[in-house]
This record gives sequence, structure tokens and C-alpha cells, in this order.
Amino acid sequence: MERRTTQPRPGWQQTVEEQGLIYPLTRHPDGSLRPYWDESAYYVFSLEEVEALEEVVEELHGMCLAAADHIVRADRLADLGITDPRLAGAVRESWHRRRELPSLYGRFDLRYDGTGPAKLLEYNADTPTSLVEAASPQWFWMEERFPGADQWNSLHERLVDAWKKQAALLPPGSPLYFAHSTADELGEDLMTVAYLKETAEQAGLATDWITMEDIGWDRLSGRFVDLRLKFIRSVFKLYPWEWLTTDRFAGQVLDTLDNGGGTGTTMWIEPAWKMLLSNKALLAILWEMYPDHPHLLPAYLDGPRELAASTGYVAKPLLGREGAGVTVHAPGRPPVLRDEPCCYQQLAPLPAFDGNHVVLGTWIVDNEPAGLGIRESSGLVTDEYARFVPHVILENRS
Repeated sequence: MERRTTQPRPGWQQTVEEQGLIYPLTRHPDGSLRPYWDESAYYVFSLEEVEALEEVVEELHGMCLAAADHIVRADRLADLGITDPRLAGAVRESWHRRRELPSLYGRFDLRYDGTGPAKLLEYNADTPTSLVEAASPQWFWMEERFPGADQWNSLHERLVDAWKKQAALLPPGSPLYFAHSTADELGEDLMTVAYLKETAEQAGLATDWITMEDIGWDRLSGRFVDLRLKFIRSVFKLYPWEWLTTDRFAGQVLDTLDNGGGTGTTMWIEPAWKMLLSNKALLAILWEMYPDHPHLLPAYLDGPRELAASTGYVAKPLLGREGAGVTVHAPGRPPVLRDEPCCYQQLAPLPAFDGNHVVLGTWIVDNEPAGLGIRESSGLVTDEYARFVPHVILENRS
């Protein structure tokens, strides 16, 4: 793993926007616009490194599914903050019927510096973003800058294949709706959903478009409807389950939830069982089940324990995106317990390449490793000001 600098392509911004990345710049607190898509640098990997990382991701995915099964069987949903009996029941049923429910993708965030074992930082299993840039502009950048080279990137093909395989699980006679929230001001959620809609269409599925705010409720039929009052039988939503099950229509969501087997009238993708994996409590449960595993960091739910004195720790809210609410605590200081439920994970500072802190976003599609996206940040927490940097596989690094 090596970071190299280079000159961006002339007209790079227009190029990546035409490839679906309509948010190539980020506005920082000082009002300045700086590149989010940053091709002034790139990372080089060997094929051997990538193959080893693929094995790590495959192993972690299997461990996470085993942890989800443990959470359900041991009745530990309360550790995830899922205490409402109806919601807990829906999640359990979804898990038991998971083979009848479409489930598309997820993103593991790993700490890796090219030398020691990769370490799991968290699993974004419900509403992962940075997909568009990893699947499309990154691939075209590689083809233009390094023709004949390779990249860890089979995202597009695997997404199309996943929709083809799972099409039979969708309710018949109705389009698959794709939904995002209008609260997304940058366009990232919009373009992620648009891209996934495109892959579904390439798989031969009938699709339609709606925002979460435009989904209606028909009192007479007791069903969700679109703006034309057509029933919504299945919908892919880039909208977290914790929002979906706490907003004003939460009761109707649970009343009509199709968990497979014809049990309801609306099927939501990702399915409800993804709540078992999209919660930071998963990190602590994994550490319980696989103590001292080379690809895990020590993590606890009841406090930082020995981490406060030894290595330091990071406190992560059980739910959250883009590093929101994450706090870093150096070693040798009294532990600080947060008021809100948190996961306390060993501090493992992101490796710095030329002063840039790097996290690897490794993708799972239909239970298979599918690609890599790299983000750099100025600080130890990968937040909304991080930059996306492309990568390439080169055997001859000269």
C-alpha cells in the first residue's frame, strides 16, 4: 500500500459530475470549497494485498452474521437499544425469514496501513454511502490514467447480478420504488439511490421513484401509496431504520411490514434485520464472541474498562453517520462515560500517509466482497469533510 501524488486531469470536476458524482466539492466551516473527489493523489496496492483484504472482508462478514444470530437467539436486542416489543419482534421475524428478503449491500470501514492486520472500525450495513464514487468515477479514472491496470472494483457487475438473483423475492406485479429523503442537501443520498435504481433497471426490474416525504398513507386500504395513490409493495430506502421506526408513520410501518412469506403489504430494503448489523453495539458483541481476533479491536458497552489506562479509546454512539458524536480519548486519563448508550472501542489511530489519515471502505454485495473506496481526513475521525481518493492495483510499481 503506497500513496502517490499526481496532477489532476484537466476538467476533472465536469468529468466526475458526468459520471454521477454531482458533489465533487465540500464546503468547509470557513466557507471554502475544497475537493471531496481528490485525484491529486492515489493509492497503489499489489494484487496479493487486495486478495488478502478480500479474505478479511469475507471472514468479517461471516462473523457479523454469526453475531446477529447470537443477538436474536440470546435475546440481546436491548443491548442495541431495541426495547420496543413490537420493533424487537419485527427484527427477530425478519432475521428468521432473511432468506425470503432481498438484502443488497454493506460497507466495512477498516484500519489498514499495508503492514499489520486490517482492523474493523465499524460496519455500515443499512444506509452506506460513498458507493457512486467507488463504483463509477474511480473505475473510469483508472481506465484513463492507468489503461490496462486493475482495481478492486466489481461493484457495478455484482449489484446488477444481485438484483437479478433477488428479483424473485420481490412482490410481483408492482415496481420497486427507490426513495431518499429531501433533507439530503448535498445530493449524495439522491445520487446513491439513482445509481442503485439504474443497476436494478439493468437487471430487468421495473422501478419507480419517490422521496420518503412523498410516501403517503391510504387510510381506507391501510397501505402505503405513491403520489398517484398506487400501492407501494416494495421500496429501497436510503433512510435509516431507526428513523423509519420512530417517525410519525412508525406504527403503520410495523403494521404493514412484509417480512417475507406474505406477512405484510410493504417490503422495505434493506430489511429490518440489518438493524442488528448497523448498530455500533455489534463491535462489542463481536469482541465477546471472538476475543483477541486479529481483525477486531477490543470494544465494550459498559465503559472503556482497561482501555482508558492502556491504549485510549473512542466512544461511538450506537447509531450515527459520518463520525457524528464520536469522541477520542487519549490513554492515561480517567474514563468518561457518556450519557447516551455508546460503544467504547480501543483507540487505533488511523494510519497517516503524508499527513492524511486513511480509512478503507470495503464493500460487500450479496454476501461477497465487491470493492474498495478510500477516504482521507485531516483528523483522526473520518467525518463529512473527508476526501475520496482513488486506487489502482499495480504489480510493477516503478
